[in-house]
Amino acid sequence: MVHVLSSRTLLRPADPERSRAFYGEQLGLAVYREFGTGPERGTVYFLGGGFLEVSGRSDTPPSPPPRLWLQVADVSAAHDELLAKGVEIVRPPVKEPWGLVEMWIADPDGTEIVLVEVPTEHPLRYRPGI
Repeated sequence: MVHVLSSRTLLRPADPERSRAFYGEQLGLAVYREFGTGPERGTVYFLGGGFLEVSGRSDTPPSPPPRLWLQVADVSAAHDELLAKGVEIVRPPVKEPWGLVEMWIADPDGTEIVLVEVPTEHPLRYRPGI
C-alpha cells in the first residue's frame, strides 16, 4: 500500500495572475506557500484538508476539465459574499434530493466549483465511534 503524506489538485491556468486573483482575492483562499518567480510562479492554497496549486500556464484547457468540491459551513453566506466580490454564480444554492445544499461557480478558465453545505441531519455528519 502506498502511504500518502499529502495531496493537492494542480491547475495550469491560461492566465495565472487572473487565476491567483480569483482564488486568493475573490474566493479568499489562504496561501500555503509560493515558489518560483514571475507571473508563472506557483501558488499553493489551503483547501480544507488538501491543497490547490496554481502554477505554470496552459494554452489549452484540460479535457475533461477538473471539478472542485468545497465544503463550506453556510452556502447562503458564501453566496452573498462571493456575489459581492463579483464572482459569477453559475447556479444559486439548492437543496439537492440527496440532502446536500449545493451552489455552483466557475473559475476564470471555466473550472467548475461546487460549494457544498452538509446539513446537521445529513448522514455525512455521522461518524461511527465518535
